[in-house]
Amino acid sequence: MKKRYIRHASELVTCKGSAPKHGKEMADIGLIKDGAVIIHDDKIVAVGTTEELDKQVDVKEYEVIDATGKTVMPGFVDSHTHFIFGGYRADEFSWRLKGDSYMSIMERGGGINATVVPTREATEEELMEAGEERLNRMLEFGVTTVEGKSGYGMDCDTELKQLRVMKKLDEKHPVDIVRTFLGPHSVLPEWKGKEREFIEEQLRVVMPKVKEENLAEFADIFTEKNVFNIEDSEYYLTEAKKMGFKLKIHADEIYQLGGSELAARVGAVSADHLLKASDEGIRQMRDAGVISTLLPATAFSLKEEYAPGRKMIDEGCAVAIASDLNPGSCFTNSIPLLVALGCIYMNMSIEEVITALTINGAAAVDRADVVGSLEPGKQADIVFLKYPSIHFMPYHTGINLVETVIKKGETVYHKEWK
Repeated sequence: MKKRYIRHASELVTCKGSAPKHGKEMADIGLIKDGAVIIHDDKIVAVGTTEELDKQVDVKEYEVIDATGKTVMPGFVDSHTHFIFGGYRADEFSWRLKGDSYMSIMERGGGINATVVPTREATEEELMEAGEERLNRMLEFGVTTVEGKSGYGMDCDTELKQLRVMKKLDEKHPVDIVRTFLGPHSVLPEWKGKEREFIEEQLRVVMPKVKEENLAEFADIFTEKNVFNIEDSEYYLTEAKKMGFKLKIHADEIYQLGGSELAARVGAVSADHLLKASDEGIRQMRDAGVISTLLPATAFSLKEEYAPGRKMIDEGCAVAIASDLNPGSCFTNSIPLLVALGCIYMNMSIEEVITALTINGAAAVDRADVVGSLEPGKQADIVFLKYPSIHFMPYHTGINLVETVIKKGETVYHKEWK
């Protein structure tokens, strides 16, 4: 058995307790001064103050890690990304800087559909190489679990290819990957006006193969004006649930369409984006236990108003924050950027942002029983920050403070290795 003992953390963030954390609970991150953690193999066996745990440990039997002057916390969970894709869309970003809207670009053949051809043409090996490089960057930011979606093929072969790549990467890379099927991500020109037929093809042709190969546990859909309407989305999600998929939904991003209410109605694990969520939708998500996953870097990149995270928390919702890394609307996976946007522009406290990026992010991918907090029995996914307090995270604005990442009890990243 490998034994490791982290001691003298200036601040130890545990995020212990309920999962997910709702409303006022999000401000409670279980902070311990002069904290310590005992790890046996890949599991946490004890958490407390250094004084408490020193009494339980014979240091001769342990690899002792001195965390003096450091903040130690759970690994971040990025619960919404599209990190497997071919090609890039830098030209579209420049068009938006000149004033073109996301929807106008999408309507003239850009947007999601512009990524379809390069993703279809990319080999599995090319997608593996690009995906591994992106996972490496995530790890440097302290991300130890990530959700990845398909959705850039919208045909059977490419959707399966994306998911197979993620499955293989999950087997070889330290970052754990939670896979989501997002076949109904957009409407290709040949399916315009035939959206229900397209959904039927996904349900009857593609998704049984996804299930057969165990390629995804979640099903998702982009519910939006001029994409998939509420009726078609509800049909898809209801059928996907019957097939054994857990549910996610891209909801109320650009128009207030009722996606939040739909998420509550079908029992989705999370509803994501939510820039235009209605007051009633917020209440229904709260009451149904749907996690509100907010993607502030996308709003930032699109120059849109941010989702009402403060209101959601005050109403008692469980809020998660994720990057939405993708080749179009948000080509970034920067955790420091998410922290800055959450604290400065969304009026969330640093404690609430940490909760949103750890235990609530874990709950949004149904992993809160395994990761997202530092508690006995949980996986030892642990991040060390350079400074002695969580308050340096928004203060040292936009700067990556991660020095060391432990995944399943093993050190998988250290800044000095670079």
